[in-house]
Amino acid sequence: MNTGLEVDAPRDRRFVTALARGLEVLRCFGPEDLWLGHREIARRTRLPPSTVSRLAYTLKSLGCLKAGPVVGQYGLDVGVIALGFSMLGRYEIARIARPYMQALADEADVQVALVARHGLEVVYVGHCRASRARSVLGLDVGARLPLATTASGRALLAAMEPAERQLLLQQSDTDGNSARQWASVHRELEAYTRNGFTRSIDEWESGVSAVGVPLVLGAGITRLALSCGTASAVLRGDALASLGRRLVDIAANVRRAVQRGA
Repeated sequence: MNTGLEVDAPRDRRFVTALARGLEVLRCFGPEDLWLGHREIARRTRLPPSTVSRLAYTLKSLGCLKAGPVVGQYGLDVGVIALGFSMLGRYEIARIARPYMQALADEADVQVALVARHGLEVVYVGHCRASRARSVLGLDVGARLPLATTASGRALLAAMEPAERQLLLQQSDTDGNSARQWASVHRELEAYTRNGFTRSIDEWESGVSAVGVPLVLGAGITRLALSCGTASAVLRGDALASLGRRLVDIAANVRRAVQRGA
């Protein structure tokens, strides 16, 4: 799992490499990972095993990791949860957006997400699903998905300045992504200028389609995106385009609500 540390890391003496490596260990845990072995952590972070051992010991002492049932296994502990909920509590925008997101989820029988970018991934900071939704995604707040293959990630790319976007695309190209994948990204960015939304059809995961729109709220506010999706068999052709247009309207409603100081 590449979190894009190389993209965001400052290149000067103020950058504390040891701290960055410790955070990289925490970030290598995915939503499905209850326990990870020492060797797997080293593989995912590309850190030497001896470094992983020292970092894991330190993070365990701080309450961010806990020992697993097998020697050499670790899982995330409550220290990380506390940090995460402290951060999510600051996303007042998620509270404002939730009624609009839930209304679309219930009406269209889809799952709707509010995301922010972290490196080469998007992170769910808000999520709504219909009570009868076709549960094909199984995601919730805190989930991390790839930037390049998801509709929400592409929406964030579409909202970037060209130089910033090019830097990310170049970084991603070094991580083994195929030329075909990036051709698809560029096509969707071109389509965004016509449609106002981005798409991902069977690209992040086979059988799943989604649309996304950027949510840019002004200078100094984290750039976000809204997305909604469900089974590809449901979202075909006109249905996908219609959902994209509705998401554009929702983004406009959320922007107006934020500007009113809701």
